Amino acid sequence: MCRMSQPPNNRSSAPGPSRPDASMSLLTHVMDHSLDEGYAEASARRAAEGTAGLPRTLKAKLALAAGLVLAAMVVTLGAAQARIEAPVLAKEREELIDRVERANADADGLEKEIESLRTDVSGRQRAALKQHGGDQGELVALLSGATEVRGPGLKLVVDDAKDAEQGGGGPRESAGFSDTGRVRDRDMQRIVNGLWQAGAEAVSINGQRLTSLSAIRAAGDAILVDNKPLVPPYEVLAVGEKNRLRTDFQDSVDGQYLHVLQENYGIRYTVSTEDDVRLPAASSLTVRTAEPKKGAS
Repeated sequence: MCRMSQPPNNRSSAPGPSRPDASMSLLTHVMDHSLDEGYAEASARRAAEGTAGLPRTLKAKLALAAGLVLAAMVVTLGAAQARIEAPVLAKEREELIDRVERANADADGLEKEIESLRTDVSGRQRAALKQHGGDQGELVALLSGATEVRGPGLKLVVDDAKDAEQGGGGPRESAGFSDTGRVRDRDMQRIVNGLWQAGAEAVSINGQRLTSLSAIRAAGDAILVDNKPLVPPYEVLAVGEKNRLRTDFQDSVDGQYLHVLQENYGIRYTVSTEDDVRLPAASSLTVRTAEPKKGAS
């Protein structure tokens, strides 16, 4: 019984270590053969035929030279044209700037003229109120806002809540403003009406004198007084008997309403009495006259 011999265990015949990039065969093939085989074959064929590289015939060389000269001429003409047009564009730009500046100067002059005419008209209106008011001319001028007012009174500063910009829900959100902590036009209306009922002789908000024809309303998120926007905090000044004015306002329904705004919505306000309060005259007045009907008793 014979036994078949086993081949010797020769470790040297084992395959060598694999390449580190063996798992990236596709990427390796792309890197090693960056030029497509079709392009490589075409390039080799042109080299074999002698048609590769620069043209060899005189006619082809002349055509190439003509093309280069034409391209150079186009570039040169374009550069020259741009150089010629640059001063023209700069001149047009300066003329446009001068026109804008002249228009702005004319607009400023017109605004000054309008302001001067408005001041003249307001002065004539105030003089007419004093002249035709009879023995109550001063009272008429005071109630209509035609004259400046100075005396003791009340200072009320109302401001939005500290977190008013963060927004929030609540019943106040449904009537215009997107935030419950914002002071609204109806809040200022109630405050001013409460001051009138408490005995105020004259009232202003942020320097805007209020009259019987003044309007407090909203435009977007802004509060307007006679179509002029106001910025918080809102400083309300009222001329009158200061101690009584403060007590009557805080005890009134509107004063309690302001306190509720502070407790429920975080709206801030301070009330203080002042010995000397100055209110300017109203910026614009509307003079109206009334005449009795003929035959009326």
